[in-house]
Amino acid sequence: MKTLTTTALGTLMALGLATAAMADIKIGATVSATGPASFLGDPEAKTLEMLVEELNAAGGINGEKVELVLYDDGGDPNKARTFATRLVEDDEVVAIIGGSTTGTTMSIISVAEDAEVPFISLAGAVEIIEPVKPFTFKTPHTDRMACEKIFEDMQKRGFTKVGMISGTDGFGASMQAQCKSVVGNYGIEIVADETYDPKDADMTAQLTNIKGADGIQAVLNPGFGQGPSIVTRNYKQLAIDLPLYQSHGVASDGFIELAGADAAEGVRLPGTALLIADILPEDDAQKPVVTAYKAAFEAKTGTPVGTFGGYAHDAFLILKDAITRAGSAEPAAIRDAIEATSGLVGTTGVYTMSPENHLGLDLSAFRMLEIKGGKWTIVE
Repeated sequence: MKTLTTTALGTLMALGLATAAMADIKIGATVSATGPASFLGDPEAKTLEMLVEELNAAGGINGEKVELVLYDDGGDPNKARTFATRLVEDDEVVAIIGGSTTGTTMSIISVAEDAEVPFISLAGAVEIIEPVKPFTFKTPHTDRMACEKIFEDMQKRGFTKVGMISGTDGFGASMQAQCKSVVGNYGIEIVADETYDPKDADMTAQLTNIKGADGIQAVLNPGFGQGPSIVTRNYKQLAIDLPLYQSHGVASDGFIELAGADAAEGVRLPGTALLIADILPEDDAQKPVVTAYKAAFEAKTGTPVGTFGGYAHDAFLILKDAITRAGSAEPAAIRDAIEATSGLVGTTGVYTMSPENHLGLDLSAFRMLEIKGGKWTIVE
């Protein structure tokens, strides 16, 4: 799928092509708009289309219109690499947004770095930005930060022995490793450690093992996609009377729908301000940004806004801000300006980057949330 305009994304996906007049600033994107990670990529694609359309209607960047070249990699790392190469060599974009998953992101990085074209990832794994790579940035919190936020909450609740059940996909495996690397900092011991394949349809065997672990007080499920919803339903079926934590990889209303509000009741996870836009305090710095994006996205698409579209929103915001400040659409100038981003308020947090930090968020950007009555609430 390729689109060179900012309208009729659904039609363009169906047709597989589109034609448009040349624009002044050409930005590329490859996301997983279809396939198993479409719950990530579809809102990301729609968000980018909407924002480019809005930007051009308002006069563009420094008086220049923006052209979006958008591909759907279907969650396939090989396709993502192919499309990234095409974006650089054939489409001659000045920057790339995308990589809905860690797998597709890692395949794009080498292309972007070799071509010296700025790349802003929409995936979570910490290895995307550690060690720092000159042209690679990202908008979601890292999996390590999610582990830290969760263990911080567990520590406050007095938990010292916990279990983990992790997906074996790229995200789940990475977060499992990161959680193990920091858990000791919080005086917490992992007393049960199980895994599941993302295609598994039942995790009762693993959860039964966890339920029987000596002294266990809570359970954490690093994972994304449908797996965590199945874990949550099985958890309820087994009547496991322990707090259940999920990752930011399922921070959306879709998770509640898939798991079922009854099964998801009481589940906690680290999420973004976007999920609780309506109940944020009026003096919260992110409230104007998240409420504006929520209103625009829902009016445009007729679907609820979510965390993952917010990652694309912030990537585009960072890119627009960088090009504006740089006064140039040259990739090297854009890269330098992104790295100098300071105090930029997005839906995911407030970004301040540096040569040593290509994410620019800290733990304060995460909100600990709990599902109550089928809705997201803030844990005080």
